[in-house]
Amino acid sequence: MSATNPESRTRSRTGLKSARLQRSSVPYLLLLPALLLELLIHLVPMVMGMLMSFRGLTQFFIRDWSRAPWTGWANYELVLDVNRPVGEALLRSFLTTCLFTLLSVGLCWLLGTAAAVFTQEGFRGRGLLRALFLVPYALPVYAAVITWAFMFQRDNGLVNHVLHDQLGLGGAEHTFWLLGDNSFWALLTVSVWKGWPFAFLIVTAALQNIPGELYEAAALDGAGIWQQIRRITLPAVGAVNQVLVLVLFLWTFNDFNTPFVLFGKSAPEAADLISLHIYQSSFVTWNFGTGSAMSVLLLLFLLLVTAGYLLVTTRGRRKVHG
Repeated sequence: MSATNPESRTRSRTGLKSARLQRSSVPYLLLLPALLLELLIHLVPMVMGMLMSFRGLTQFFIRDWSRAPWTGWANYELVLDVNRPVGEALLRSFLTTCLFTLLSVGLCWLLGTAAAVFTQEGFRGRGLLRALFLVPYALPVYAAVITWAFMFQRDNGLVNHVLHDQLGLGGAEHTFWLLGDNSFWALLTVSVWKGWPFAFLIVTAALQNIPGELYEAAALDGAGIWQQIRRITLPAVGAVNQVLVLVLFLWTFNDFNTPFVLFGKSAPEAADLISLHIYQSSFVTWNFGTGSAMSVLLLLFLLLVTAGYLLVTTRGRRKVHG
């Protein structure tokens, strides 16, 4: 038998390489439509917004914003100058948003984790209870927040009816929940109500991966329920909690629908979240250049916080596993 022709071997290798290249390119071809849509929906408007932040774009240039004068860094200097009204208002809104996000994320995580641990063990009616817990997350945001807005009405709202008329708390005079300092707590209540079921869902899914034998062994060793949660549950869901907290932070800090539906175009000062503040600066006062500069600064802040958070948590996991 004669040896295989070198030319045929070369042709065979070329065919194998071509087949491998085709197989490896299939995932990228499948992702191409999603990448194009992402480019069209998010990246292009983002770049346009950055360009707008360097222009004096007001209502006089809406028809052709490319005619707006180039102002350079003037918009950024304006919004970062805390000694001027625009910068002072932005700083106050930023600090309000930070406090609101800290409280909302903390309460959402705490309530979601507590509910997930409570429903981890099987009992009669657990499935129904879990379904009820997920109702706030399943409801459309606008329908849910509009309902809360009616409930917070001063004269005929359910909240004042229960607190003042039924329970006699706070005296006979009804409370203004959507005005003044109380607006912050009303907004926080709605945010936690619609956000904690997501934390409950994620933590519940993570708890399914913990073997029941660990709890049985801990119980035999004399560990109580709190020791089991501290030594077994929380470490087991640590990686999931790190992602969950980051997602809740980004959602809450960027939340626009909740304050907009609850208060309208202009929120009280105590509940002036930065997303609504940027909207008002752009679409109410018609100063799109200033609003775009605020949006770019918000984007940079969120990117820095996310990068720092991922860096710290990644190092922490490496130390634990190293």
